[in-house]
This record gives sequence, C-alpha cells and structure tokens, in this order.
Amino acid sequence: MSQQLDTRGTSTSDTSGSVVDESGNGPFSYQDLARLDEALTMSSRETGLRFTVYIGELAADTRAAAEELHARSGGDTANSVLVALSPGQRVLEIVTGATAARRLPDRACALAVLSMTSRLGSGDLVGAIVNGLRQMSDAAGHPSRRTH
Repeated sequence: MSQQLDTRGTSTSDTSGSVVDESGNGPFSYQDLARLDEALTMSSRETGLRFTVYIGELAADTRAAAEELHARSGGDTANSVLVALSPGQRVLEIVTGATAARRLPDRACALAVLSMTSRLGSGDLVGAIVNGLRQMSDAAGHPSRRTH
C-alpha cells in the first residue's frame, strides 16, 4: 500500500493541491488528507518550491528508491522536495533538487527529520508530516524575501 501526496505547480498564485491515493484504501481520514493537502499547498505557496510526500514501502536501498521517486515526480525536479516515508521500514528520506538544496540545506532537512521522528515515535503520522513541512518551509523562506 502506498500513498502519494503531491501539490502541482510552484507558482505562488497556484494554490491547487492534489492528493493521490494509489491503493484506493489508504490509512487517512478525509480530515487527515485535507490537513496534509493544506500543508503541502501552503509549503509550496510560501516557498515557491514543489513539495511531494510519498508514504509507502521503499526498495531495500531506500535512498536510491527515494531519489528515483523524486526524479519521476514530474515538473521541475530542481525546485522540488520529496519526503519519502516508509513506516513499515521505519525510514524517512528527504530528497531535494539542485536549486531547492541551495535554499534547504542538509542541516535544515536533518532538523526536520529529527522533529518528524519524534512525532512518529508517538504515532502521529499526519502531525509529523505537517510539522516537517512547516519546518522546511520556514527554513527555505519565501523566494522574494531571501537575501543572497
């Protein structure tokens, strides 16, 4: 079983998000899906980056599997961030595209992972994802407010 939550478009004026459930009977309630969709939409709107969340089993080499998912996520992968979560394997991977990585360095991703694993440990999957997205959004900042 896997679920992929995805916001399409990175424009700050494009607020349409979509949630894709590949299995047809995912573990989330409609409220959970709405909360996740809102978090993805807000993260993308605030940063101009495209955030995608994948929840499901990953191949044995979880990093390579997450990188492959990121590469196949469509759109401008350079400006994309993938959060791949495999609860059964107890693995969380964050993959950033080349441009996104300049705004969201490894340290910021590691802090988001630490925050998310704390919540995951208490069984709060949705809260962990929402919190991690918020933390990464804050770290990446808004493109027009960033200083170079």
